[in-house]
Amino acid sequence: MRRTKIVATVGPASWDPPTLRAMMEAGLDVARIGLAHGDLDLHMGTYKRVREAAAEVGKSVGILVDLPGPKVRCAPFSEGGNELVDGTMIRVVAGNDASSSEVIEVDYPEVIRDVVVGDRLALGDGAIVFICEEKDGDTLHVRVIHGGVGKGRPGFQVPSGRLNLASPTKEDLHYVDAFVEEGVDIIAVSFVRSAYDVRAVGVERPPRGPLLVAKVETRAAVENLEGIVETAGAVMVARGDLGIDYPLSELPHLQKHIIQRCIARGRPVITATQMLESMVHAPLPTRAEASDVANAVFDGSSAVMLSGESAIGIDPVNAVATMAEITNRADEEFNHSAWATQIRTLRDDDTITDPSIRGTDALTLAAWEVAEKAHAKAIICISRSGFTSRKVTRFRPSVPIMSFSPDERVVRQLGLSWGTSAFVTHERSTSIEAVADALHIAKGKHGLRTGDQVVVISGQSLRTRQTDTLQLLSVP
Repeated sequence: MRRTKIVATVGPASWDPPTLRAMMEAGLDVARIGLAHGDLDLHMGTYKRVREAAAEVGKSVGILVDLPGPKVRCAPFSEGGNELVDGTMIRVVAGNDASSSEVIEVDYPEVIRDVVVGDRLALGDGAIVFICEEKDGDTLHVRVIHGGVGKGRPGFQVPSGRLNLASPTKEDLHYVDAFVEEGVDIIAVSFVRSAYDVRAVGVERPPRGPLLVAKVETRAAVENLEGIVETAGAVMVARGDLGIDYPLSELPHLQKHIIQRCIARGRPVITATQMLESMVHAPLPTRAEASDVANAVFDGSSAVMLSGESAIGIDPVNAVATMAEITNRADEEFNHSAWATQIRTLRDDDTITDPSIRGTDALTLAAWEVAEKAHAKAIICISRSGFTSRKVTRFRPSVPIMSFSPDERVVRQLGLSWGTSAFVTHERSTSIEAVADALHIAKGKHGLRTGDQVVVISGQSLRTRQTDTLQLLSVP
């Protein structure tokens, strides 16, 4: 069973129903809809097509909508793009009409005031990089140090500490209201700087509301990581913008650090940006990209994400299938025992004051230990909100994790959780009935047979919805 989950962006190359269905069958777990381009009607149409495609293939696929955030964008480049050549000087001015090889217009007038001489600037995910060499009235004079072709309306990346922009924006909150009403599963918050930005989204926690993903893409977010991880439901390591605020040599170490802190807290973490970038144009990734994906798995990522590869690439289905093949092979080599030992040293349960959360932490640790020592065939979590399942996954057990909830949205949200197969169950009045249902559904899944021992973690009282029971049972 592939343990590491796959998030894939849906765009013009992949939003038709046949392609969506094929991507799901190839291994897509969560569909990402980026809201930075297009209007609400376009995105809502994509959302509904994803839901319909998932129903047709009979798979619980989560939907993640990615808020635009306070993005600074360039005015559109010429059709076909404009070549930005290494070493040339380009003027940057405020405007929203057109950009070219000589002048780049940006839709944030204060950018001239905020940028200082010596700042590194970039387009998009950082493929094209400039350095500001002079400020002259209402113009920045920048030199191209890594050139390329400017296309469309790419983001204009400025060191995050320079910009006086708040997240979430009014536009973000408008999108939040619309998609929450539709029952969206997951919302990603862009350019988070502190826990306050996550709370400002103002939605209820799962299961009543969507899972919030905080995108760590600024220096401020790294510096306030502990509070963000505590407040958010999940985290995304957004390496594109993070590579603007930090030297590239720091990114691998930041990735490892962020992943470890998230998993220690029981939060799913997505590693994103340029994972199989060459597959936008090519049928196969580079060797370095394949290694990057595998190393993200070894680092402990809950999920890895495709962006342009599946949104505008030549073969979105092949991109998903290739990602599934690489992650599946890396999962086979994952060092479960070493990871669990490491996470036990990183856990900070002593800082948690809520007794119910402390109890869940203790029981999930015990579930992992019992499963290992008893050679159980699976860990079964009965969890209405998915919280217990996410706590179990932090130990990266070597056996399958099977989660059961009566809430369909929770089942889809667990598409982000490493090693977890989630199933919808009936609403039951007693824990005994809920456990019996789970064992009945589990039989035959992942090779479970009558007589196999499984660890079951649940709550005796479905009314209080508190995890308080650990059992070692046999499949009937």
